[in-house]
Amino acid sequence: MGQENAEQKGYLFASLAFLMWGLAPIYFKQIDFIDAMEILVHRVIWSVVFIAVIVGLLKQWHKVQHIIKKPKLLLMLCISACLLGFNWGLFIWAVNNEHMLDTSLGYYINPLLNVLLGMIFLAERLRKWQLVAVGFAVVGVVIQVVSFGSFPVIAFALASSFSVYGLIRKKVPVESLPGLLLEAVILLPLALAYWYFSAPTATSDFSENSVLINTLLISAGVVTTLPLLCFTAAAKRIPYSTLGFFQYIGPSLMFVLAVVFYGEEFSSQRVVTFAFIWSALALFSWDSYQFSRKVRKQQN
Repeated sequence: MGQENAEQKGYLFASLAFLMWGLAPIYFKQIDFIDAMEILVHRVIWSVVFIAVIVGLLKQWHKVQHIIKKPKLLLMLCISACLLGFNWGLFIWAVNNEHMLDTSLGYYINPLLNVLLGMIFLAERLRKWQLVAVGFAVVGVVIQVVSFGSFPVIAFALASSFSVYGLIRKKVPVESLPGLLLEAVILLPLALAYWYFSAPTATSDFSENSVLINTLLISAGVVTTLPLLCFTAAAKRIPYSTLGFFQYIGPSLMFVLAVVFYGEEFSSQRVVTFAFIWSALALFSWDSYQFSRKVRKQQN
């Protein structure tokens, strides 16, 4: 019963995480006149503040201290922090430079990368149709490279950085909240150094900004932290390959936002790649559904 309850919570956390990620571009579009690196600095700084407040309210400082005393855990969190910072920055840049379709494609590819990583590093076996689904995705990318002479760099950079990040967080025995705080703290010196040494911009001085702009910049901590907390909580409770199932929510919302609301062009190049990725995900979903039905019948 305890395991079943944990899985149900995992499903809820995963749904919330990807719903918030899917709608996040709306927030970043409100501040797209600000340089991506400057927004990233605010994501890091205000994430530290926001998470530290939550840790204090939940009285979890002893868990943070426990991690600090273990160099191996800190080293792994340094690696995951770098991946996270890279992913944050690239996502901001892509959304605010008319590459939201690329971010959508990246997070469609992400579940399939999760499946591969789960097989390679977590000994999660892939069924026949799962392998076929991964093959579909590979074919779609290869066709784009051969026919159109381009590789979806942004999409793959986002997908691979976040897949490896999720894998590390699943393997490292660290709870989501203390671990996320330390990741943000690890990035904090770099963020502060950039803020201090970079050339002044129209929005770098809080005293000269409007209340709305300052509120939006500070909100970067909330927008960043809440879905990540949900994601890491989900990763601890459900199989990593199953977690990828929920990732369709985020890129689907991004796709609709990009094409319907922000007018990005859905070119023939993208149609081909998306068609193969969607086919792969449909096949993967069908296989997962059939397998879960089989398991339920056996249990009954």
